[in-house]
Amino acid sequence: MPRRFSEDTLVVASHNPGKVREIADLLAPFGLRRVVSAGDLGLPEPEETGATFIANADLKARAAATASGHPALADDSGLEVAALNGAPGIYSARWAGPGKDFAVAMERVQTALGNATDRSANFTCALCLAWPDGHAESFEGRVFGDLVWPPQGDKGFGYDPIFRPSGHTLTFAEMEPTAKHAMSHRAAAFRQLVAACFETA
Repeated sequence: MPRRFSEDTLVVASHNPGKVREIADLLAPFGLRRVVSAGDLGLPEPEETGATFIANADLKARAAATASGHPALADDSGLEVAALNGAPGIYSARWAGPGKDFAVAMERVQTALGNATDRSANFTCALCLAWPDGHAESFEGRVFGDLVWPPQGDKGFGYDPIFRPSGHTLTFAEMEPTAKHAMSHRAAAFRQLVAACFETA
């Protein structure tokens, strides 16, 4: 049986303001008294040495839970491009360089694609909720679509301006946040997390 979340404080194990804001929005309906980020607490960012999204989310959540003494929720997510054999994948943030400049990362994706006719891609999100005692629960969600160029929209973050979900004409960065939250990879993982750890019977 998954462990239910019963504490009043949750640490979001991220230093990415866009990601923290999106996670906080998704958590808002559950009345958590205090949601703080690892960045707010001055916690160090652990090196992401995992070979999968789940492994990286797990190590980040456990590190934040241990350091803070509170349950911690970590997200590891990225863009997987079919024509690039799944790249940038778990290295999505690293493609943005030390300055985390995603304009650079998007340009790198476009350059790598060249004249490829297959523009299909997906976002993957792994979530891990870890407690200070070492217990953890993990979930994974995906959303499929294709890549556009040039980047379009300014509402999202990361690779959102070049990702258009299947069946839609707008990129994630052109959508209102509520529309993106309804269909995103993070939302898909959150539905699983909420069903397992937050919803009451």
